[in-house]
Amino acid sequence: MKIYNTLTGKKQEFVPLEDGKVKMYACGITVSGEAHIGHAYQALIYDIIRKYLEKKGYDVTYARNYTDVDDKIILKSNETGIPADVYAKEMIENIDRQMARLDVGEPSVWLKATESISDIIDFVSTLIEKGHAYKTDKGDVYFAVESFPAYGKLSHRNLEDAMNGVRVDNDEQKRSPLDFALWKSAKEGEPSWTSPWGEGRPGWHIECSTMNRKAFGDSIDIHGGGRDLIFPHHENEIAQTEALTGKQFASYWIHNGLIKVNGQKMSKSLGNSLFLKDLMDKYSAETVKFALLQTNYRGDINVTDNLFPDAEKHLIDFYTIYKTAAANGLPALGEDETIDQEFDRCMDDDFNTALAISNLYGYFKKAKQMINAGDKAVGNILGQIRKTYSLLGLFKADADAFIEKYKKTDEAVPQEVLLKAEERLEARRNKDWAKSDALRDEILSLGYIVKDGKDSYTLTKK
Repeated sequence: MKIYNTLTGKKQEFVPLEDGKVKMYACGITVSGEAHIGHAYQALIYDIIRKYLEKKGYDVTYARNYTDVDDKIILKSNETGIPADVYAKEMIENIDRQMARLDVGEPSVWLKATESISDIIDFVSTLIEKGHAYKTDKGDVYFAVESFPAYGKLSHRNLEDAMNGVRVDNDEQKRSPLDFALWKSAKEGEPSWTSPWGEGRPGWHIECSTMNRKAFGDSIDIHGGGRDLIFPHHENEIAQTEALTGKQFASYWIHNGLIKVNGQKMSKSLGNSLFLKDLMDKYSAETVKFALLQTNYRGDINVTDNLFPDAEKHLIDFYTIYKTAAANGLPALGEDETIDQEFDRCMDDDFNTALAISNLYGYFKKAKQMINAGDKAVGNILGQIRKTYSLLGLFKADADAFIEKYKKTDEAVPQEVLLKAEERLEARRNKDWAKSDALRDEILSLGYIVKDGKDSYTLTKK
């Protein structure tokens, strides 16, 4: 099994620190607002990676954190008038509810920054003792980046490049603009804790390093997060952790791609955030997963208007084959080892869910042909798909129930349009492009636009 390691910039054979066991940590959510699709995607990816490692026979301890004290949370607290600790608690409960609707598995260990304050203080104290951190007259504590010569090895930046990429604050007591806060002195109206440097609260970067060490000790196998965390967050984690321990922090650094909406980066400033609750109110968990997992986890996902409707249409097509098989006395029972082996081959290549999902089209095409031929062996294919792809959270629903749900959203399309769309799909399968184009124009004249998928289509009103 090979994993793309951001640290080395290449795929590497996975070899755990301890034979048969995996220590895995993924940065969780800063609870300054509702969960959005980016949060859901990241949680989904690392849950799948954990499950696949377990399928491979590893004993996996998987930790995730909630950042429940942070500048953004304090800002929200001030905006709403809700105490920061109460606000964070409410957000965690809301996020947990939405993640449960998406059917994302729980980690082995949940960690919270506010439950690790004494550990953070001990961590920072040791960094000061080792000469890697310093206290200012204000009671702030900074990490001295120049004390760690390997700084930049994850993001592949030298100190000059890093200097250009860092956000500069106006603290004149910092020795270098690159130095980052480990402990922030208390300000009026902010949550704070007592420390050797006065009242204050932890900086963001030190929270993850401390929680990681609290869960696993000095070193872990896999550290995950979004690509936007590579610099400075994960770079800073490496610096402060390895400065403390003198050991390699994580063997493999994994980073998932980002979510774009119609080609633009999703952000609050652009007002284009897609909240998980809104998605789950409209689509099934399987639809959301199918849509997101069609892209390799390291690539960015562009959410267009058709992404989720198309995914739902594909799933309906697949579930219809299950329903047809059952109606013909060909239940989805049995096994087909080649399907499982091909799935493992895809996932062994840096967890390539995109390739694994693309294989489904061929499997179901073959299944449809076998049903038409009355071949009872189709039950082996359909049974194995359910068994194997359940790891991705797919084909867990009842076929009739799933199809019925889709039909409710599809009833508004006139029967004449549906018949022409089916006729056109058949023409495309037969590579009769002239007929296909003519039927497309007829469908357009009836007020509908047909968009082609892989052996499928989607209809939308003009």
